[in-house]
Amino acid sequence: MNTVLIIDDEKQICESIQLILDFEGYHTDFATSGTEGLQKISSEQFDVVLLDIQMPDLNGFEVLTKAKQDFPFLNVIIISAFGNIQNAIQATKLGAFDFLEKPIDRDKLLITIRNAVEQAHLKKENDEMKKTFLEPGEIIGNSRALKNVLSLIEKVSQTDVRVLITGENGTGKELVARAIHKKSLRKEKPFIEVNCAAIPNELIESELFGHEKGSFTGAMQQRIGKFELANKGTIFLDEIGDMSLQAQAKVLRAIEDGKIQRVGGAKSIEVDVRIISATNKNLAEEIEKGNFREDLLHRLNVIPITVPPLRERLEDIPLLVKHFAQDISQKHKKVIPSFSDDALTVLQNLRWAGNIRELRNIVERIIIIIDKKEISKQDIEFLVPYEKQDIGEMVDLSNSFQDFKGKAERAFIMKQLDANHWNISKTADSLNIQRSHLYNKMKKYNIEKGKA
Repeated sequence: MNTVLIIDDEKQICESIQLILDFEGYHTDFATSGTEGLQKISSEQFDVVLLDIQMPDLNGFEVLTKAKQDFPFLNVIIISAFGNIQNAIQATKLGAFDFLEKPIDRDKLLITIRNAVEQAHLKKENDEMKKTFLEPGEIIGNSRALKNVLSLIEKVSQTDVRVLITGENGTGKELVARAIHKKSLRKEKPFIEVNCAAIPNELIESELFGHEKGSFTGAMQQRIGKFELANKGTIFLDEIGDMSLQAQAKVLRAIEDGKIQRVGGAKSIEVDVRIISATNKNLAEEIEKGNFREDLLHRLNVIPITVPPLRERLEDIPLLVKHFAQDISQKHKKVIPSFSDDALTVLQNLRWAGNIRELRNIVERIIIIIDKKEISKQDIEFLVPYEKQDIGEMVDLSNSFQDFKGKAERAFIMKQLDANHWNISKTADSLNIQRSHLYNKMKKYNIEKGKA
């Protein structure tokens, strides 16, 4: 729910603004003094505060200073009948989101509040993501290949230099970008991610730079772009190799000028952002094909970081498996299993086309289906398709799918037998098959109690 607090010593103004915002679906409250306003800010959660400057007890600047000190994610919009430049400058220095003059224009009020609410939500989400994904040790491994990446992260984090992260899908490029931001001087400011591959070409410019109302069909209202939302922070351009040439030209101009223009707008807007980009493509080849600008590559690729594929850091697999097992078991409320040395060896021999993302998926599959305290080599072989295993271990590729189906069915039957304490009647009922059918399956798959 989007929540707004109005603080103004004129009750009539509070009520009129509240009426407008309630009609637009906001949850609102108001206070008629600075002291009362601070009390409500402390006792409730608000996304945005509309704050008058001239009040009898505490003026707006005093309330703004205290509110931002205690609640850094709160966006405060100053409103005043005295719309001079000095007040606007002071409000900005103290951390105000924007400054509106009285009498307040309804459309400008709604646009400003919508933008303030959106940015407040982004700041909160960014903080939660930092807590979730960027705890110490989250980038896991002791391999030399990974240590080289971690060393580069440490070196580049304290600067504003642009970084280009390359690597295959699933290697953790986004995690590297977040780690750089977390260790940077901009860590308290927004980290805004843009997946260039997920946005249609006709919308990418609007997504990056925003648009003005009526600038194109469907532009019913003004939109703030990701570059503006990332101001003073970091923007992460993921899958930059999939960005359209037209958008590339605008990104290049934003880098060179430090300014952007919204689609359909004529005003230049200054932005101070650090750009981190990532791609799984060979941008040199894309330049040869005419799909990527060479001058933009030179701007983005000041510091290159290549994230190694999992097959080049196989010694990290035991640490990764342990980490994923703990995380997944807690998520599904299961006992955290251990993995035998043989089981880990099997995992280290697999082909990791999907890299770390694929490894996590396989660990999750194992934990959900194989409900045991220790995962064995056989457990993994039952649940991993032959085509994922080393070519030397494969006996008959033509039958790999049928073999996998059989192994999966065997593992599932054993799980149901364990759950029913090897009571054949109960297990047959749970599988919705006849006991004779279950016996035939057990014979087919050589299933015996106490035998893996």
